[in-house]
Amino acid sequence: MKAEQADILIIGAGIIGLTLARELVRGGHGEILVIEKESEPGSHASGRNSGVLHAGIYYAPDSLKAGSCLNGNRLMKEYCREQGLPLQENGKVIVARNDAELPVLDELFRRATSNGARVEMIDEQQLSLIEPNARTVGRALLSHDTAVVDPKAIMKSLAKELEATGRVRILRDCKMTGLKGSTTAVTTRGEIVFRRVINAAGAYCDRVAALFGVGKQYRLIPFKGLYRLLRPQTPWTVHGNIYPVPDIRNPFLGVHFTRSVGGDVYLGPTAIPAFGRENYGLFSGIDSDAFRIALEDAELFCVNPQFRSVALTEPKKYFPSYFFHDAAKLVKQLSPGDIAPSAKVGIRPQLVNWETKQLVMDFMVLTDGDALHVLNPISPAFTSSMDLARKMVAEHF
Repeated sequence: MKAEQADILIIGAGIIGLTLARELVRGGHGEILVIEKESEPGSHASGRNSGVLHAGIYYAPDSLKAGSCLNGNRLMKEYCREQGLPLQENGKVIVARNDAELPVLDELFRRATSNGARVEMIDEQQLSLIEPNARTVGRALLSHDTAVVDPKAIMKSLAKELEATGRVRILRDCKMTGLKGSTTAVTTRGEIVFRRVINAAGAYCDRVAALFGVGKQYRLIPFKGLYRLLRPQTPWTVHGNIYPVPDIRNPFLGVHFTRSVGGDVYLGPTAIPAFGRENYGLFSGIDSDAFRIALEDAELFCVNPQFRSVALTEPKKYFPSYFFHDAAKLVKQLSPGDIAPSAKVGIRPQLVNWETKQLVMDFMVLTDGDALHVLNPISPAFTSSMDLARKMVAEHF
């Protein structure tokens, strides 16, 4: 079988891979081949997230997340308007569940304003006009630019646009399994010879990086995000997004309420340690990695207090009663009967520096010769993707 040829090979057709391909085309590059192990782009994190476009609130001002989130938010909104894709601009409120969370709320306000976000601190009366059923202690933070999109619609649109250029091919059902020399990828559909390569493999980015001898001190630990639904007949609703004050020592935002572009109100996600990079069910997706992941989780549990906190609290949210009590802290009215099961579930592939045993809080971009590796593509990666792509192409191509 004759080897495929590509000037630029992109591994992974998630939001990072497709926006990078789009930006490369805009910059005049061609002969781009995107390989995707699934039958369709965005089958995992990119198509399974909550659809929230974040607005630069949570991130340390000197981070890649802070530097890309707001402009990424603007670019994604523009794209949705241009393509006629669903876009809901209802903003977000972050509420305090107790007095102890108020200093963190103030820190979020400080970070947001440092990052250029449009936010304001509001009192309980103002909150009741925006989200009548939201509950807070004393004050809440209002984000004006938070929005909600349809991730799957965006992924489908990007793939169609790229293939229509004639300069990008997306090779589906094609998984990278090895590397021959430094310029030949071994895949389930044969060999691919490339000049440059981009690792945008999402939950498998550490494995791909390891094939190139890069980032060996990093490992991905999967976390499962379960969602539930607010029943449509509930006598109250959510207009936009109601979020809790998070533990900013961890990269998780906590269970929250989000009105989707389709009108459904979702509660979630959890951040339960998972036993596979595609462990979407209770047992489905548990693979040969499970034993290694369990050992690594146990080690982190012993040495990392933040991980230990997550591991002790999040698994309880498998149980509806515990999930209910967590969500009920954000609103004035909620009964167990208001919450229905949902098939929506995602996996968040969290990067860990195994030398320090610390969770990596920011995006990570590593270069090695003609290879570019996008590691830790976690929230707000979907929001940031178009801005990140512009910056990476400008700097490395």
